Amino acid sequence: NSSEEALWMDSSFFKVNEDDRTAEWVRPCRCRGSTKWVHQACLQRWVDEKQRGNSTARVTCPQCNAEYLIVFPKLGPVVYVLDLADRLISKAGPFAAAGIMVGSIYWTAVTYGAVTVMQVVGHKEGLDVMERADPLFLLIGLPTIPVMLILGKMIRWEDYVLRLWRKYSNKLQILNSIFPGQDDRGIGCPVPRIPAEASPLADHVSATRILCGALVFPTIATIVGKLMFSSVNSNLQRTILGGIAFVAIKGAFKVYFKQQQYLRQAHRKILNFPEQEEA
Repeated sequence: NSSEEALWMDSSFFKVNEDDRTAEWVRPCRCRGSTKWVHQACLQRWVDEKQRGNSTARVTCPQCNAEYLIVFPKLGPVVYVLDLADRLISKAGPFAAAGIMVGSIYWTAVTYGAVTVMQVVGHKEGLDVMERADPLFLLIGLPTIPVMLILGKMIRWEDYVLRLWRKYSNKLQILNSIFPGQDDRGIGCPVPRIPAEASPLADHVSATRILCGALVFPTIATIVGKLMFSSVNSNLQRTILGGIAFVAIKGAFKVYFKQQQYLRQAHRKILNFPEQEEA
Protein backbone atom coordinates (compact mmCIF):
# COMPACT_ATOMS: atom_id res chain seq x y z
CA ASN A 1 0.00 0.00 0.00
CA SER A 2 0.95 3.68 -0.04
CA SER A 3 2.32 3.78 3.50
CA GLU A 4 4.55 0.77 2.90
CA GLU A 5 5.77 2.26 -0.38
CA ALA A 6 6.53 5.56 1.33
CA LEU A 7 8.45 3.78 4.08
CA TRP A 8 10.41 1.86 1.45
CA MET A 9 11.37 5.09 -0.28
CA ASP A 10 12.27 6.74 3.03
CA SER A 11 14.50 3.82 4.08
CA SER A 12 16.25 3.91 0.71
CA PHE A 13 16.72 7.64 1.06
CA PHE A 14 18.41 7.37 4.46
CA LYS A 15 20.61 4.58 3.17
CA VAL A 16 21.88 6.68 0.27
CA ASN A 17 22.13 9.69 2.54
CA GLU A 18 24.50 7.77 4.80
CA ASP A 19 26.55 6.25 1.97
CA ASP A 20 26.79 9.19 -0.42
CA ARG A 21 26.14 12.76 0.75
CA THR A 22 26.86 14.14 -2.75
CA ALA A 23 24.03 12.17 -4.37
CA GLU A 24 21.81 14.04 -6.82
CA TRP A 25 18.43 15.25 -5.58
CA VAL A 26 15.25 15.46 -7.65
CA ARG A 27 11.68 16.72 -7.08
CA PRO A 28 9.67 14.25 -9.25
CA CYS A 29 6.09 14.89 -8.09
CA ARG A 30 3.68 17.28 -6.34
CA CYS A 31 4.59 16.18 -2.82
CA ARG A 32 5.67 18.86 -0.33
CA GLY A 33 7.50 18.92 2.94
CA SER A 34 9.95 16.16 3.84
CA THR A 35 8.83 13.98 0.89
CA LYS A 36 9.30 16.72 -1.69
CA TRP A 37 12.91 15.82 -2.51
CA VAL A 38 14.31 12.33 -3.11
CA HIS A 39 17.64 11.02 -4.25
CA GLN A 40 17.91 10.21 -7.96
CA ALA A 41 19.43 6.81 -7.17
CA CYS A 42 16.58 5.92 -4.80
CA LEU A 43 14.00 6.97 -7.35
CA GLN A 44 15.75 4.95 -10.07
CA ARG A 45 15.58 1.82 -7.92
CA TRP A 46 11.93 2.55 -7.19
CA VAL A 47 11.16 2.89 -10.91
CA ASP A 48 13.04 -0.35 -11.66
CA GLU A 49 11.00 -2.10 -8.97
CA LYS A 50 7.74 -0.90 -10.51
CA GLN A 51 8.55 -1.36 -14.20
CA ARG A 52 10.12 -4.83 -13.80
CA GLY A 53 11.99 -4.59 -17.08
CA ASN A 54 9.20 -2.83 -19.05
CA SER A 55 10.66 0.58 -19.77
CA THR A 56 7.38 1.86 -21.24
CA ALA A 57 5.34 1.21 -18.08
CA ARG A 58 4.00 4.26 -16.26
CA VAL A 59 5.18 4.90 -12.70
CA THR A 60 3.36 7.21 -10.31
CA CYS A 61 4.09 8.61 -6.88
CA PRO A 62 2.56 6.41 -4.15
CA GLN A 63 1.38 9.50 -2.21
CA CYS A 64 0.20 12.18 -4.68
CA ASN A 65 -0.31 9.83 -7.67
CA ALA A 66 1.59 12.15 -9.98
CA GLU A 67 3.21 10.38 -12.91
CA TYR A 68 6.99 10.54 -13.02
CA LEU A 69 8.44 12.23 -16.11
CA ILE A 70 11.04 9.76 -17.37
CA VAL A 71 13.40 10.84 -20.15
CA PHE A 72 15.78 8.53 -21.99
CA PRO A 73 18.95 9.50 -23.88
CA LYS A 74 18.61 9.76 -27.65
CA LEU A 75 19.10 6.50 -29.51
CA GLY A 76 21.38 5.98 -32.47
CA PRO A 77 19.80 5.07 -35.84
CA VAL A 78 20.56 1.35 -35.50
CA VAL A 79 19.25 1.12 -31.93
CA TYR A 80 16.20 3.20 -32.90
CA VAL A 81 15.31 0.83 -35.74
CA LEU A 82 15.81 -2.20 -33.50
CA ASP A 83 13.68 -0.65 -30.75
CA LEU A 84 10.93 0.19 -33.24
CA ALA A 85 10.99 -3.35 -34.64
CA ASP A 86 10.81 -4.79 -31.14
CA ARG A 87 7.75 -2.69 -30.33
CA LEU A 88 6.01 -3.63 -33.58
CA ILE A 89 6.68 -7.31 -32.98
CA SER A 90 5.35 -7.02 -29.43
CA LYS A 91 2.13 -5.41 -30.66
CA ALA A 92 1.68 -7.76 -33.62
CA GLY A 93 2.50 -10.88 -31.59
CA PRO A 94 -1.02 -11.48 -30.17
CA PHE A 95 -2.64 -11.00 -33.60
CA ALA A 96 -0.14 -13.36 -35.22
CA ALA A 97 -0.72 -15.96 -32.51
CA ALA A 98 -4.50 -15.68 -32.99
CA GLY A 99 -4.09 -16.05 -36.76
CA ILE A 100 -1.89 -19.12 -36.32
CA MET A 101 -4.41 -20.65 -33.92
CA VAL A 102 -7.33 -20.02 -36.28
CA GLY A 103 -5.34 -21.40 -39.22
CA SER A 104 -4.40 -24.49 -37.24
CA ILE A 105 -8.05 -25.11 -36.31
CA TYR A 106 -9.09 -24.62 -39.94
CA TRP A 107 -6.56 -27.04 -41.39
CA THR A 108 -7.32 -29.52 -38.63
CA ALA A 109 -10.99 -29.32 -39.65
CA VAL A 110 -10.02 -29.80 -43.32
CA THR A 111 -7.95 -32.88 -42.46
CA TYR A 112 -10.73 -34.28 -40.28
CA GLY A 113 -13.25 -33.74 -43.09
CA ALA A 114 -11.05 -35.53 -45.61
CA VAL A 115 -10.48 -38.48 -43.26
CA THR A 116 -14.22 -38.66 -42.58
CA VAL A 117 -15.05 -38.76 -46.30
CA MET A 118 -12.61 -41.64 -46.85
CA GLN A 119 -13.93 -43.42 -43.78
CA VAL A 120 -17.60 -43.11 -44.78
CA VAL A 121 -17.44 -43.90 -48.50
CA GLY A 122 -14.26 -45.98 -48.47
CA HIS A 123 -10.59 -45.07 -48.83
CA LYS A 124 -10.28 -45.45 -52.61
CA GLU A 125 -13.73 -44.04 -53.38
CA GLY A 126 -13.12 -41.10 -51.06
CA LEU A 127 -9.83 -40.23 -52.76
CA ASP A 128 -11.52 -40.40 -56.17
CA VAL A 129 -14.34 -38.13 -54.99
CA MET A 130 -11.95 -35.53 -53.59
CA GLU A 131 -9.71 -35.65 -56.69
CA ARG A 132 -12.68 -34.97 -58.99
CA ALA A 133 -14.13 -32.24 -56.76
CA ASP A 134 -13.36 -28.56 -57.19
CA PRO A 135 -10.50 -27.43 -54.87
CA LEU A 136 -12.50 -24.41 -53.69
CA PHE A 137 -15.42 -26.69 -52.83
CA LEU A 138 -13.09 -28.92 -50.81
CA LEU A 139 -11.58 -25.97 -48.92
CA ILE A 140 -15.06 -24.77 -47.99
CA GLY A 141 -16.90 -28.09 -47.71
CA LEU A 142 -14.43 -30.26 -45.80
CA PRO A 143 -14.13 -28.01 -42.70
CA THR A 144 -17.93 -27.80 -42.49
CA ILE A 145 -18.13 -31.55 -41.80
CA PRO A 146 -16.98 -31.33 -38.13
CA VAL A 147 -19.04 -28.17 -37.68
CA MET A 148 -22.21 -29.91 -38.91
CA LEU A 149 -21.49 -32.93 -36.74
CA ILE A 150 -21.18 -30.74 -33.64
CA LEU A 151 -24.35 -28.81 -34.49
CA GLY A 152 -26.19 -32.07 -35.10
CA LYS A 153 -24.99 -33.42 -31.77
CA MET A 154 -26.41 -30.35 -30.03
CA ILE A 155 -29.93 -31.22 -31.22
CA ARG A 156 -31.30 -32.99 -28.16
CA TRP A 157 -34.20 -34.82 -29.78
CA GLU A 158 -34.32 -37.29 -26.88
CA ASP A 159 -35.49 -34.54 -24.52
CA TYR A 160 -38.27 -33.60 -26.93
CA VAL A 161 -39.42 -37.22 -27.19
CA LEU A 162 -39.27 -37.58 -23.42
CA ARG A 163 -41.43 -34.50 -22.89
CA LEU A 164 -44.01 -35.84 -25.33
CA TRP A 165 -44.05 -39.20 -23.53
CA ARG A 166 -44.53 -37.56 -20.14
CA LYS A 167 -47.40 -35.55 -21.55
CA TYR A 168 -49.30 -38.25 -23.44
CA SER A 169 -48.11 -41.60 -22.06
CA ASN A 170 -50.86 -41.75 -19.44
CA LYS A 171 -53.22 -42.45 -22.33
CA LEU A 172 -51.07 -45.34 -23.53
CA GLN A 173 -50.88 -47.91 -20.77
CA ILE A 174 -48.60 -50.14 -22.85
CA LEU A 175 -45.72 -47.73 -22.14
CA ASN A 176 -45.89 -48.61 -18.45
CA SER A 177 -45.05 -52.21 -19.22
CA ILE A 178 -42.24 -51.25 -21.61
CA PHE A 179 -40.72 -48.58 -19.34
CA PRO A 180 -41.48 -49.53 -15.73
CA GLY A 181 -40.42 -46.94 -13.18
CA GLN A 182 -38.96 -47.06 -9.72
CA ASP A 183 -41.17 -49.13 -7.33
CA ASP A 184 -43.42 -50.19 -10.25
CA ARG A 185 -44.22 -46.61 -11.18
CA GLY A 186 -44.45 -46.39 -14.95
CA ILE A 187 -43.32 -43.64 -17.26
CA GLY A 188 -46.86 -42.31 -17.56
CA CYS A 189 -47.83 -42.48 -13.90
CA PRO A 190 -48.39 -39.17 -12.09
CA VAL A 191 -45.58 -37.91 -9.89
CA PRO A 192 -45.95 -36.09 -6.55
CA ARG A 193 -43.83 -33.15 -7.72
CA ILE A 194 -42.01 -31.83 -10.79
CA PRO A 195 -38.27 -31.89 -10.07
CA ALA A 196 -35.99 -29.21 -11.42
CA GLU A 197 -33.75 -30.29 -14.26
CA ALA A 198 -30.37 -28.74 -15.06
CA SER A 199 -29.65 -27.21 -18.43
CA PRO A 200 -27.89 -29.70 -20.74
CA LEU A 201 -25.08 -27.21 -21.46
CA ALA A 202 -24.83 -25.80 -17.95
CA ASP A 203 -21.46 -27.40 -17.23
CA HIS A 204 -18.27 -27.96 -19.19
CA VAL A 205 -18.59 -31.74 -18.96
CA SER A 206 -21.68 -31.76 -21.21
CA ALA A 207 -19.96 -29.45 -23.70
CA THR A 208 -16.93 -31.75 -23.91
CA ARG A 209 -19.20 -34.74 -24.33
CA ILE A 210 -20.93 -33.03 -27.24
CA LEU A 211 -17.60 -32.21 -28.89
CA CYS A 212 -16.06 -35.66 -28.43
CA GLY A 213 -19.29 -37.47 -29.30
CA ALA A 214 -19.70 -35.51 -32.52
CA LEU A 215 -16.12 -36.09 -33.68
CA VAL A 216 -16.15 -39.86 -33.03
CA PHE A 217 -19.64 -40.36 -34.49
CA PRO A 218 -18.44 -41.22 -38.05
CA THR A 219 -16.13 -43.91 -36.65
CA ILE A 220 -18.92 -45.37 -34.50
CA ALA A 221 -21.35 -45.29 -37.42
CA THR A 222 -18.84 -47.14 -39.60
CA ILE A 223 -18.26 -49.82 -36.96
CA VAL A 224 -21.98 -50.30 -36.25
CA GLY A 225 -22.70 -50.45 -39.97
CA LYS A 226 -20.14 -53.20 -40.48
CA LEU A 227 -21.49 -55.19 -37.53
CA MET A 228 -25.22 -54.85 -38.20
CA PHE A 229 -25.45 -54.34 -41.96
CA SER A 230 -22.59 -56.40 -43.33
CA SER A 231 -24.81 -57.60 -46.21
CA VAL A 232 -24.97 -54.08 -47.67
CA ASN A 233 -22.27 -53.64 -50.30
CA SER A 234 -22.14 -49.84 -50.43
CA ASN A 235 -19.86 -48.33 -47.77
CA LEU A 236 -21.88 -45.11 -47.75
CA GLN A 237 -25.23 -46.86 -47.28
CA ARG A 238 -23.79 -49.17 -44.63
CA THR A 239 -22.36 -46.24 -42.68
CA ILE A 240 -25.61 -44.26 -42.90
CA LEU A 241 -27.63 -47.25 -41.67
CA GLY A 242 -25.10 -47.82 -38.88
CA GLY A 243 -25.35 -44.18 -37.83
CA ILE A 244 -29.15 -44.27 -37.77
CA ALA A 245 -29.16 -47.51 -35.78
CA PHE A 246 -26.63 -46.16 -33.28
CA VAL A 247 -28.56 -42.91 -32.77
CA ALA A 248 -31.85 -44.78 -32.32
CA ILE A 249 -30.48 -47.34 -29.84
CA LYS A 250 -28.49 -44.76 -27.89
CA GLY A 251 -31.48 -42.41 -27.80
CA ALA A 252 -33.79 -45.14 -26.46
CA PHE A 253 -31.40 -45.96 -23.64
CA LYS A 254 -30.89 -42.28 -22.89
CA VAL A 255 -34.63 -41.61 -22.73
CA TYR A 256 -35.11 -44.58 -20.38
CA PHE A 257 -32.19 -43.53 -18.16
CA LYS A 258 -33.31 -39.91 -17.90
CA GLN A 259 -36.85 -40.97 -17.08
CA GLN A 260 -35.60 -43.16 -14.25
CA GLN A 261 -33.58 -40.24 -12.89
CA TYR A 262 -36.65 -38.02 -13.21
CA LEU A 263 -38.84 -40.47 -11.28
CA ARG A 264 -36.16 -40.92 -8.64
CA GLN A 265 -36.01 -37.17 -8.06
CA ALA A 266 -39.81 -36.82 -8.15
CA HIS A 267 -40.33 -39.44 -5.42
CA ARG A 268 -37.49 -38.19 -3.26
CA LYS A 269 -38.32 -37.73 0.43
CA ILE A 270 -36.60 -35.84 3.21
CA LEU A 271 -36.59 -37.66 6.55
CA ASN A 272 -37.00 -36.20 10.02
CA PHE A 273 -33.82 -35.35 11.81
CA PRO A 274 -33.12 -38.05 14.42
CA GLU A 275 -33.58 -36.81 17.94
CA GLN A 276 -30.60 -37.28 20.23
CA GLU A 277 -31.22 -39.06 23.47
CA GLU A 278 -30.57 -36.98 26.53
CA ALA A 279 -27.66 -38.14 28.66
